[in-house]
Amino acid sequence: MVARGRRTGYRLLGPRFDYLLHTRPVEWPILAAHTAIGYFLAVGLPGVGAGERVGAAFLGILLWVVCLNGGTLALNSAYDRDEGDIAYLRQPPPAPPHLAAFGLGLMFVGAGSAFLLPRGYTLAYLACLLLSVLYSVPPLRLKAVPGIDWLINMVGFGTLTPYAGWAATGLPVGPAGRLVLLAFCPLFAALYPLTQIYQIEEDTRRGDRTLARVIGIRGSLVLAVTGVVLAFALFAGAARKMKWATYEQWRWAVLALAALGWLVVLVPWLWRHRRMSPAQHQRGMYRALFAWALSDLAVVLAWAT
Repeated sequence: MVARGRRTGYRLLGPRFDYLLHTRPVEWPILAAHTAIGYFLAVGLPGVGAGERVGAAFLGILLWVVCLNGGTLALNSAYDRDEGDIAYLRQPPPAPPHLAAFGLGLMFVGAGSAFLLPRGYTLAYLACLLLSVLYSVPPLRLKAVPGIDWLINMVGFGTLTPYAGWAATGLPVGPAGRLVLLAFCPLFAALYPLTQIYQIEEDTRRGDRTLARVIGIRGSLVLAVTGVVLAFALFAGAARKMKWATYEQWRWAVLALAALGWLVVLVPWLWRHRRMSPAQHQRGMYRALFAWALSDLAVVLAWAT
């Protein structure tokens, strides 16, 4: 099915389709869902605020996912020049000649449009644009600095992404909302090294010092477990601020199921990691992405219903 889709893309766009592939559109629905969490938390799910601020939220999600994130990934690919599979793109085509300019252009188009939305969204977009450039582009290229790359991603993808969905509505973020958004920071801190484990061999050949390569597979998995524990502690703190009633115990159960989903992925992975091949680690990454999606759904169910 993937091969058929690529053939169709090349028939329609020719070599220009390579530029679209490097924005990794397979990731767009996942990122759109994570960004939309902020919107649902802001207006509530029942009737989705009777359509309140849907237009602004839709524009905000579109700019964040396609322009900011798609442009960032294209810019990143322009300098990485990966040969093996990368997250959300199997068998990536060689980076086309103007991929860096294309990625930057896409991000700046989104930045101009971001000024149509509330100030909080605009500032979050501009902050992430700056972080993206610092992350990908030499001479700084902070993705090559283990630990700094991790911090950038946990802040940008973890917390600022759902915040953007909230900020697009123009509605204020209360104390419980701040804790929920903050909890996504350690949750993505847990996910980030898991996306690098299966690429350790290729990164070693290229001389890239990724976080997973520096702390090792076991260290990455221990870090992931720690991040998950901290994230759900923050979710629990937000729940206490909401003072859920006795009849709302199901909300606690939803959070517990999401936490269990992470443990089901991470504990066996940690137990068997020495015997696993890169392909098996890659499958572990996709299971972790599923656990992340389950957490997103749990948060929406627990706080927005």
